[in-house]
Formats: sequence, C-alpha cells, structure tokens
Amino acid sequence: MSGFLPEYSTPATNRRVLLTSRPEGIPQASHFALDEAPLDPVGDGQFRVRNVYLSVDPAQRGWVNAIANYSDPVAIGSVMRALAVGVVVESRNADVPVGLHLYGWFGWQDYAVVGPEAIMTRIDTVAAPLSAYAGMLGMNGLTAWLAFTRIGRAEPGETVLVTTAAGAVGSTVGQLAREAGCRVVGLTGDDGKVARCTQRFGYDAAANYKAGDVADLIKGMAPDGIDVFFDNVGGPMMDTAIRQMRVNGRIVQCGTASIANWSPPPHGPRNEREVLMRRLQWGGFVIFDHTARYAQAMAALEALLASGKLVHDEDIATGFDAAPGAIARLYAGENEGKALIFVG
Repeated sequence: MSGFLPEYSTPATNRRVLLTSRPEGIPQASHFALDEAPLDPVGDGQFRVRNVYLSVDPAQRGWVNAIANYSDPVAIGSVMRALAVGVVVESRNADVPVGLHLYGWFGWQDYAVVGPEAIMTRIDTVAAPLSAYAGMLGMNGLTAWLAFTRIGRAEPGETVLVTTAAGAVGSTVGQLAREAGCRVVGLTGDDGKVARCTQRFGYDAAANYKAGDVADLIKGMAPDGIDVFFDNVGGPMMDTAIRQMRVNGRIVQCGTASIANWSPPPHGPRNEREVLMRRLQWGGFVIFDHTARYAQAMAALEALLASGKLVHDEDIATGFDAAPGAIARLYAGENEGKALIFVG
C-alpha cells in the first residue's frame, strides 16, 4: 500500500461497540459494551465498508442523550453512532466500487453494511494520510472552514478569538484566521496546548483559561476587543467574552462543551443587551445543514494542506478497547489532537 494507506485485516466477524445505558451528561466507559456478531448480508444497492479509523467527536455526547438536538438518539443496544473512514470490500452498487475509500456514518464497528445515504464524502483519490479524512479533511475541518467563512466572515486586520483553540476544529479555525490576515488569539485548557497554539498553529497569543481571570486574559490578548468569536464551549466563557466584543462583531456558536447537561437548561447572565448594544450577529452552526458545500470546503482544505499552510495533530488509539472511554477522555481534554481509533 502507499504511504497514505495503512495495512488492514478483514476479519470473519464484526466487532462492535454498543450503547448499553443512557447517560446523563458526558458518556462514560460504563455506558458501552463490546460484542462480536456475524457479518450482515449485503443487499441490492448496498455495500460493505471495512472501517479503518473510527472518529471520536464531541457531538457524540448529544447523539446518546435522551433528547437529541437534531437527530434521534442512539437506541439502547445498538452500535454507537459515529463517523469513520474505511474501504469498500464488497458491493452491490455500481456507483460504489470495491476498493473505494469513504468517510461516513459507519459506526463504531469493524464493518458497516450501508447504502449511499451513509456517505459523507467520497475519497476518490487518497492524497493525504487516510486518517486526515476523518479530521482535517473530515467533519472537523469542514466545520471549521464552513463556519468561519459563512458566519465569521473575518476581514484582514480583525481580531479573532477561538475557544478550545488547540482542538481539532479550533486549531483549524486559528490557522484559517491567520491565512485571512487576522490577529488570532485563543483560550485552551493547559500550558502545553497554549504552546502548541502559538508555536505550531500560528496564533498571535493564547492563554490557559485555568491560569487566571478569563476577562483579564482576553483583555491582555485583545485589548481593543474582539471582532469574531469562534466559540466551542459556551457557558461562563461565553458570558465573559461577549462583553468584550466590538460593535458589529460576529459570534460563531459551534459547540457548548462546558455545559454538562441541558436538562433542565442552565441559566447564566442575560446576554440580550450585549447583542443589542454591540449590534452583534450570533449564529449557530451545525455541519449537517451544509452538505451542498462539502466539496467546496474539502477542495479548499486539500489545497491549503498540500501547500503546507495547514498543519494538524492526531491522537490515535489502537483497538476497540479504547472506544468506550474515548468520549469522556475527549471532554476531559486529554487528547493531543484529533481523536481517532485505529481498528484496521
């Protein structure tokens, strides 16, 4: 295989990660179980994908909650919903040939028997390490590019603040903002990630939000205020940052990682007056509303990656044993880059 494609096996059974109980808040390892099942038959129009890399994403917390925000929750006893990168090993669909690499809704399992509706992106030419198609060239990179360009609309010379600044989405946003000619500052959860933001991802400044008063940290990095706030956490950090936005600023609400439970909804400072008096535009972003633009975003990201203008870090665990605790580990901030599980 090429240097972009790892070796993978084709086992005779299907290892799976099942959701066994409904979490309240962040899913823990105890909410999942591993099992092994016979291979499902491939029906007309379907194909079998051998998963190689399983994705671990913050959105998975919402997919297992009793009330999902934009989709039905994962059923108890079923395979954990997840994006994955894999290769077609059997097909009864002329448009999806054996050997084609795909990124899509294949779940935490060895094999997925699915139809075309499960595909998020086709990888007709593998032009980067296959794992990148689940991160920088997958949902994380697409989210960063589309949310930043369509809602952030940053102009050269503006100041952009990013939360979870060293994460898979945040680090990409920081680099895109730098390429757009902006001053880029970030908040993250430990000193090592602060160093990665400035030394690897090109931030002008970054700070550990645990190391001091958040308002003072933001003022120190952006004394003239913030034009674009790309927020992945919500909660008290949002309440603080919104009061340092400049007039006509834009807020991209891409996540709410700091809120452990939305039932009942938590209450904090009222922000309506800040939105009104600062004439802010505050937009929520969910990647699945933008399928028609995936190809545009992916082409732009591939070009930036190939030119060396984008870099990305990966945190790749090996084996299904790593899956049950992976979401909790993500929310604890223990990953050092895009979280993946290699199961090939």
